[in-house]
Order: sequence, then C-alpha cells, then structure tokens
Amino acid sequence: MAKDYPASPKAQHLQESKKQRLTYVLVVSALCVAFYVLGAWQNSTMPNPVADSAISRVDCDTVAQRDGSVPSFAPASENVLDFDAHHQLNLSETESVVQQFPACPLNQSEYTPCEDRKRGRLFDRDMLIYRERHCPGKDEQIRCLIPAPPKYKNPFRWPESRDVAWFDNIPHKELSIEKAVQNWIRVEGNKFRFPGGGTMFPHGAEAYIDEISKLISLSDGRIRTAIDTGCGVASFGAYLLKRNIITVSFAPRDTHEAQVQFALERGVPAILGVMGSIRLPYPSRAFDLAHCSRCLIPWGGHDGLYLAEIDRILRPGGYWIHSGPPINWKTHHNGWKRAEEDLKREQDKIEDVARSLCWNKVAEKEDLSIWQKPKNHLECADIKKKHKIPHICKSDNPDAAWYKKMESCLTPLPEVSNQGSIAGGEVARWPKRAFTVPPRVKRGTIPGIDEKKFEEDMKLWEKRLAYYKRTTPIAQGRYRNVMDMNANLGGFAASLVKYPVWVMNVVPVNSDKDTLGAIYERGFIGTYQDWCEAFSTYPRTYDLLHADNLFSIYQDRCDITDILLEMDRILRPEGTAIIRDTVDMLTKVQAIAQRMRWDSRILDHEDGPFNPEKVLVAVKTYWTADPSEHS
Repeated sequence: MAKDYPASPKAQHLQESKKQRLTYVLVVSALCVAFYVLGAWQNSTMPNPVADSAISRVDCDTVAQRDGSVPSFAPASENVLDFDAHHQLNLSETESVVQQFPACPLNQSEYTPCEDRKRGRLFDRDMLIYRERHCPGKDEQIRCLIPAPPKYKNPFRWPESRDVAWFDNIPHKELSIEKAVQNWIRVEGNKFRFPGGGTMFPHGAEAYIDEISKLISLSDGRIRTAIDTGCGVASFGAYLLKRNIITVSFAPRDTHEAQVQFALERGVPAILGVMGSIRLPYPSRAFDLAHCSRCLIPWGGHDGLYLAEIDRILRPGGYWIHSGPPINWKTHHNGWKRAEEDLKREQDKIEDVARSLCWNKVAEKEDLSIWQKPKNHLECADIKKKHKIPHICKSDNPDAAWYKKMESCLTPLPEVSNQGSIAGGEVARWPKRAFTVPPRVKRGTIPGIDEKKFEEDMKLWEKRLAYYKRTTPIAQGRYRNVMDMNANLGGFAASLVKYPVWVMNVVPVNSDKDTLGAIYERGFIGTYQDWCEAFSTYPRTYDLLHADNLFSIYQDRCDITDILLEMDRILRPEGTAIIRDTVDMLTKVQAIAQRMRWDSRILDHEDGPFNPEKVLVAVKTYWTADPSEHS
C-alpha cells in the first residue's frame, strides 16, 4: 500500500478539506447562536401599554372621562393596548370577520343560570330548597352573550364605590322603597347612595360595629375572615373592611331584588347563597366570625341543623354574632308583633343548641348576643353526655361541601394534647397571617404540599405579579373585584395584598389538592366551584379574572366554550382576563374569545419564550344592549 507523506498533494488536499469543514461548522454555529439571541430578544421584549404612543382613543362623555375605566385592547391588527372607556359604543358597531356569538335578549341582562327563579319554582319550598343552586341541563344552556344595560358605565373606583353606584348599571328601585326607613339604599338622581344602614342598624353599620367592638376585639388582627348570612346590600361587610376584616356576604336571589348585585357593584365581596339543605361551599374551620342580623334563619329549628353548619365553618375560638329576633325580645316584642312566650321559647331553643355545640356565651347586651366556639373539644365530651342532639358527625371529611347535604351533627375538631391548644393549629395575626405557613400545610394534611413548596409558591408569585404589572394596569386602581378561578394556595391573592382589591379564591371541586382551607388560614376568602357549571353571582360583577391552567383541567370534562361564556357573563365590560395554559390550549381559547368580542394577545411565559406555558391577556370590549329593546 502506498504511504502518504505530509508534503504530498493528497495530504495537503485532506488538510484543506478538514479546514473547510471546520470553518463551515463554526460559521453555522455562530449563525445559530446569533439567531437564537435575536429571537429570544424579540420574543421577550414586552410593550409598555401605558406609555405606548400608538394607543388608540375613543371619545367618551364627561362622566366616563371622570370615572376612568378598566383596560381595553385595541383591534388585534394594531397589536397595542387601549386603556380608555368606550361608553359610546354600541353592539352594532362591533363587527368582526369571525362569526360572533349573538347577544342575548335584554331581559336576560341579569341572568343567573343556577339561581334562575323560573327553574327554582319546580323545586320544594321546604327549607328553601327552591332557592338553592339548580343549574340548567344541556338542553337548557344558552350560547349567547349577556348584554349590559343600554347606559352601562364603569363602576366608581374604590373607596368611593362603597357609598355610591350608577343607577343605570342596576336599574332597580325596589329596595330603596322597601328599605327606606332602614337606610339600606337611596336613589339620588342618576346614582344610588348607600348610607350604610341595615335592618338592625338603621343608624349605620359603623356605629353598629363600634358596639360589637366594645364586646370583642375587632382591631388586633385575630379576626380576619367573616361570613354574613342574609347580608342585604352588605354594608356590614363593607364597613368591616376598615378594620382589615374581609367578609363573605351572601343572600339568596329572592324578592329583595339584586341585593348581592348591589354589594358587588359597591366593590364588596358577596355571593348568591342560602342556608337551605346543602352545606355552604366553604371548608371547615374557615371563618373567624359569623354574623346574622335579622337574617330570618330558624337557628333553633331542624335539630340545630343551621347552627351546626355555622359551627363546621367557624375556626376554633371563632365568634357567632346574632342580632334581631328573638334577641332582646322583652324590649321589641310589640314592634315585632309577636307574643312574648313565643319569642322566649325561640331564644331558649337557640341557646340550647349553642350549648350542645359546646359554645360559650360571651356577651348579651341590648340587641346583640355573642357566642364563642371552643378552641378544642377536650371538654366537649362531658357536655355531649348531657346534650345528645346534635350528635358527633361520623363523616370523615368535614371539608366536603359541594352539593353535600347538611347534617345536624357536631363536626369534631382535630385532636390536641392540652386544654390551651388550638385544634388544627394557631394562625398568625393579620397581616403576618397572609405570608405565614398555614397550619394545614405545617401538619401535612394537603398531599404534595409542604413548607418548602409554600415558600416556593410565594417567590413564584412575586415574579408573576411583576410580569403582570408590565402588561396590565393591575397596580393602578383599575380593578377592585378579582377572581382567581384556580387559586391553588392563594398566591395571587397574597401578591395583591397591598393593592385596593379583594380576591375570590376558587378551588375547583375536582382538583387533586383541596387547598381552600389553607387559603382561609392565610386570611383570604374563597369558595368551591365546578366550572362545568355557572358561578353563583350576577353578570358583570368582576373586574379581573385569573385562570391558571384551568382549561387543561376541564378540557376532558366539559366544553371549554361554556366556561368562556361564563367568564364573559361575570366579567364587566372592559374587564380583563389573564389565562395561563399551554400554547395549544390558548390558541383554542383565543379563537373562542374572538367570537365573544374580546381583544386578546398571547404572550410568552415570564421565564421566556422556551417555556411551553404561555399567558393570554384579554379584555372584554364595551358593548351594550340595543336601547330600543325593552326587557
């Protein structure tokens, strides 16, 4: 075989070929790196929506300019954001090449699918079953967009909204007439005025709360979460906010037209609900305080069923405050037009049930009666020997509350080793409570969640909120009512603590982790929900909706179109939705959103373009029902 020497032409040719290949590889590699860097830079560059000079504007009337509004995207082709109000737009002006969902008739502008009064009449009136949730079947579901009233305006900003609302947004005068003496609500020109009164506090909720604070402390941070049963227009909850107490106010959709809608229009947490035959949609040991002011609930009836439910959702050491009949019956029996013997018997029954639940009466002064749940059940066994009813619950999951029948039984508390211990663990005082590891996490009762994961979740939400602030006016006071549709540990709510918002934290009932109890232990509020059904609220009651991987959870359970139509129903005109999911899912969501007259953009993940999860930010455009249409 011939041997090639270094100086031979063949050897030189081989060396040149190797150099050429090496040069080619280096050039290609350099180009790849250059295009990678360029692409990453282009995809990660975020617009500054507030400073963008290309923002489009639409003239509004002077009221709209004074009011300010939640944001709205410009047309998708412009790829810019528009933050002005559009109160002059009409449905006929919003055209698109895609086939949009039609508008529902104006008489459905306050449609509440699962609390529809016509459907409710088909159910038993006993125990108010007909006012509980009864959702439409597939054949009853509507696929149209719930219209805003013709002269709808964006609500006043908090805190002004606590005291005033636009009449055109909720055109109902009934309560202003029926409750005129009690100062619930007044009509003043084109506005509603909320003086802060209630059935048992016609001189104002603030004075009423001052009286309560003389009996128990409301300002030391121990009491943070409250529930108001039969809330009216939620003035009690509205004024508790001044003391850093956040209240879930609930009432049924009944003859007191739109009371929950008024509450939400004021920027006060509220939800449609009733004490009937089904458990309230909250976990055990959720609330520090429960309140009833002439709420007309038969507390002593049904073997103590309703007080037993309050006991289930009260935290150990929590308070139940009751005012109105039969409290102070010796003074009020003539005004109530009821016999003294009847009122005394009613109060005796309530007190018997309270004692059988191992509660202790803290105070009774004039129209107020306050009871306290024990910190634990070490001494309760002796009490139950005397009071057989209600019995100890046999259920192994006191947090189960979605369509679960109420039970007239005492929910057992977690065991403790000594009398001074708080069953289930002590929570920190507010505001430290929001960022302290919840007792349920410390005790390891939520599968897959430990203290390390909790700390990681808090850091994650610091990063996410910083990203959201670059794309939405989340820090500019444009939002008040916020819903996190898949809240996990409540990290989104915690990240918003310093802003003038409140968050309804929703935990889907089919989630693999029940975190709602931990959310309440952090001092936030929320509810269980199956998103294959409608939420228990009126249309146009939330300014900002956040959905973290919600559609991936539900894509095999129900049609995501119905979930998006429900989001449209509860979102205010020019409200914002932030949706996190895979790019494939968000592409489907965006196509449906366009049919709902939403403007939207899909953005990269906060960690960059190579994360498979993306973020869709959408704004519901402003449109109203045709003014010529009559409800």
